[in-house]
Amino acid sequence: MKMASNGPVEEPTMPTYEIEQYEIYVQRYRIEATDEVHAITRLFGGEAKPVENSLEYVEVSHDNGLSPDEDWELAQALWDAGAITAIDLVIPSIRSIKQMETQETES
Repeated sequence: MKMASNGPVEEPTMPTYEIEQYEIYVQRYRIEATDEVHAITRLFGGEAKPVENSLEYVEVSHDNGLSPDEDWELAQALWDAGAITAIDLVIPSIRSIKQMETQETES
């Protein structure tokens, strides 16, 4: 808050946004099996047990993202800003974005 000669002056605040971003993580699993194919088949069937504390961040997933068809104005603005180049595919890594209401940002 700034001070003026006649008292405090409220500064305008920027809105807060909540963004969901696709990211790639690796999780290790253990399973008893007769061979590699059997192990992977059992993993896909939900039978493998995750190794404790083995979840590891790999990278942002640029292959997944928000379709420009879902928010054309956002895609165009990002294109104009030079933030994206392949506008016809996806807005890389973004699943969703929404402006938060004031009461949501205060909690």
